[in-house]
Amino acid sequence: MKTDSWILIHKSYGKDQVLKQAGVVKGYISPSSGFNIGIAEEDEFYYIAYVAGGKTAYVTDLEGLKKFVGKADDVQEAAVLAAADGYIIDEEFKDMAGNYYEDPSNYYLDLGKLTSTECPYQKKHYTLTVSKSSGTVTDVKDNGAYIELYNKKCTNNPRLLKIEKKEEPKDEPKKKPSRPAKRR
Repeated sequence: MKTDSWILIHKSYGKDQVLKQAGVVKGYISPSSGFNIGIAEEDEFYYIAYVAGGKTAYVTDLEGLKKFVGKADDVQEAAVLAAADGYIIDEEFKDMAGNYYEDPSNYYLDLGKLTSTECPYQKKHYTLTVSKSSGTVTDVKDNGAYIELYNKKCTNNPRLLKIEKKEEPKDEPKKKPSRPAKRR
């Protein structure tokens, strides 16, 4: 999509945080909904405000995100398109595009994907091959399950379980042997 300028925003509990910007987008109005990648958190989403042909428009869903990015021209765009298809760039990965490597004709991205929506969520690890010439995914290698992911909504989240303290038994205080008073 040909744009004059754009801005990527993370909206959390009514507050906008600019994550990335290209050019200046003036006069945009924060929408009430947007897209999520991975597990959607309550009261959080992302959106893109952009200017094309002098008019401000918005990307608020994953289909719109795919159209906005278009063909993957670099590894970051390939990662964004994969994320729009449900893949997750994990926090522990070192680069914005996740762990990746490339050769003259392809990008290879190591990404996660939720495979179970029951708590805890299960993730699988995949290697996606993205053609540099076409910008499309040409192969997906399943590397198996690698993590269970808990979030606030999981009732069995170990971080949310309260540790019950065992009360110490209240024995009668032990009597100290009496000592004779010191004489001076």
